[in-house]
Amino acid sequence: MPALMSKGCLIISDELNHASLILGARLSRASIRVFKHNDMKSLEEKLREAVVYGQHRTHRPWKKILIVVEGVYSMEGTIVKLPEVIQLKKKYKAYLYLDEAHSIGAIGPTGRGVVEYYGCDPSDVDIMMGTFSKSFGSAGGYIAGTRKIIDHLRTHSHSMTYATSMSAPVAQQIISSMKIIMGEDGTHNGEERIKQLLWNVRYFRRRLNEMGFILYGSDDSPVVPLLLCIPAKGVAFSRECLKRGLGTVIVGFPATPIIKSRARFCLSGAHTKEMLDRALEIIDEVGDLTRLKFSQRPRPLYPKDGGRDVTQ
Repeated sequence: MPALMSKGCLIISDELNHASLILGARLSRASIRVFKHNDMKSLEEKLREAVVYGQHRTHRPWKKILIVVEGVYSMEGTIVKLPEVIQLKKKYKAYLYLDEAHSIGAIGPTGRGVVEYYGCDPSDVDIMMGTFSKSFGSAGGYIAGTRKIIDHLRTHSHSMTYATSMSAPVAQQIISSMKIIMGEDGTHNGEERIKQLLWNVRYFRRRLNEMGFILYGSDDSPVVPLLLCIPAKGVAFSRECLKRGLGTVIVGFPATPIIKSRARFCLSGAHTKEMLDRALEIIDEVGDLTRLKFSQRPRPLYPKDGGRDVTQ
């Protein structure tokens, strides 16, 4: 981001963007405005003010306006409203930066991320960024854009100039994973795993809702945050789950507001229904023990088996 934006430019960032995006925005020396999480009305207000009033004091037009969002928000589990963001981007002549760290290889019919999930045109997203450390099981990341943008980054980006190249095993792991996801390995393994992941996500969320837990995020998001609220309960929840053979990730202040600590579950296409049922059994038991079933909504009635496993 420091190679793309500078003084006299404006970055409009979602309030719940990852810390790495926030740091990159600050290092760029561009002005920063924050809009409410996934709130298109708030985003449009910020864009309209930027276009109408221009820069502070001088009121000159901004050199560039960049909207920064994530595909799937890592702590909230929400999926960005990409079609609406693209519409606003075009309306106000801004640029769009999309972080697909948690969505690439995880959502969309063939795992191509949030752009495919909504059926959007990839050319409407100016800069697409992602990591190889999640769906691809490797290390490093990527930046995608027009030839002009990529050539500019190769010349001006510090990470391009001073970082070392990927090792051969890391690069091969990425290539192999990509071939599996795209079906270029001669099998349907990638397609089956993506379908299995979607089934796992919907089943896991439905069962937790049925138990009375409060969940954040979108129904198709592979990131499932379970609200704990009271910070001390996070420690108790984690320890009691571990006693029963389930390791959990607890996220609290300052990564979240102090009264919105949560357990974050990240599902995989490699999880079987038996694995999920065992995890749900433990979560249900510990939830009763620690009194975490805060939801007052009517509990939905789902089949006890949650439907059939798509791979069976």
